[in-house]
Amino acid sequence: MNQSPPTPQYLVHAGDPLRDRDTVLSIWWGNLGRTDRIAAKYDWFYLGCPHGAPLLQLLQETRTGQWVGTACAGRRRMRHRGRDLAAGVLVDLAVLPEHRSLGPALMLQQGLIDGGREQVDVLYGFPNPKAAAVFKRMGYQQATHLVRYARVIRHARYLRARMPAWLAPAAGWLLDAGVALRDGWRRWHGPRLRAEWGNRADPRMDALWAAASQGDGVLAVRDSVHAKWRFDDSPLATTRYLWITSPGRSELKAWFAVQVEDAALHVRDFWSDNGAHGLTAHYVQALIAAARAAGHASVSVEITGPEGQLQGWRESGFSERSQRPVFVRWNLANATEPVWFLTSADEDE
Repeated sequence: MNQSPPTPQYLVHAGDPLRDRDTVLSIWWGNLGRTDRIAAKYDWFYLGCPHGAPLLQLLQETRTGQWVGTACAGRRRMRHRGRDLAAGVLVDLAVLPEHRSLGPALMLQQGLIDGGREQVDVLYGFPNPKAAAVFKRMGYQQATHLVRYARVIRHARYLRARMPAWLAPAAGWLLDAGVALRDGWRRWHGPRLRAEWGNRADPRMDALWAAASQGDGVLAVRDSVHAKWRFDDSPLATTRYLWITSPGRSELKAWFAVQVEDAALHVRDFWSDNGAHGLTAHYVQALIAAARAAGHASVSVEITGPEGQLQGWRESGFSERSQRPVFVRWNLANATEPVWFLTSADEDE
């Protein structure tokens, strides 16, 4: 006598961001991020994205019918060798505590893979290093690392850990003055540039994006539509822009999208007229001068990319502080592994 197969403990269903808003928020509550901002984040990232509705997966316990988990791939526009790519960034994996095990997480991630085959060209994510083996098991390849670089501007707080506290302020002032003099000397021997702060994305970003080389690697589209949604519309952080121009001219030569945390200035994204060939040191020096004038103690940036994208930062005194793996899964036939250019803007927050 034939026996029917056992009923699976869980089933994965494709979700609809508009229909399933309350379901997803109920799973997030207390399990994913700050509860005071999850609804605003959902409406921004899931319902307001101009690049299309994200791929949403829901996990259901079959015995009770309860929704117990969710995962998402947010839509991103990318380019590779002049071709548009539809990309999905893996975000917001959440499973209720009593159902947290490897099985449910794998099922949700497999659901995104299955759902994305016909909708996106590539999936990418920034998993915890401990999850690397799981991602490899699911067919992802580690493409690169997202590396955090930082540069100290005001040294007193850092010197307190290395000398008597009473001596650190004076030593820090002297070191700050010497470093500022060196930076000023470098700027004096470079091109004349004008730096101006702004609070909203600017249409001039479109002209800069269109004119600059996009190279042969994979990179996100960095126009005003991207910046407005990713930064201006985000309820999670306040972003400002630093516009770099030549004196007497309005065309952008470079821009930086930055956020402030305590005394640190974090660069979330940037682009310049050098495009994929890299941000030259004189643009980075203009950023440092603006950060110093605004009273910041340090500047940091997260990047992965070809050497040209890193050179200007390194020449300006930025050093590596930490790194995170980036995993990629292609849905294109015969896809090779190109060089990626990513910043922290290519994540969800």
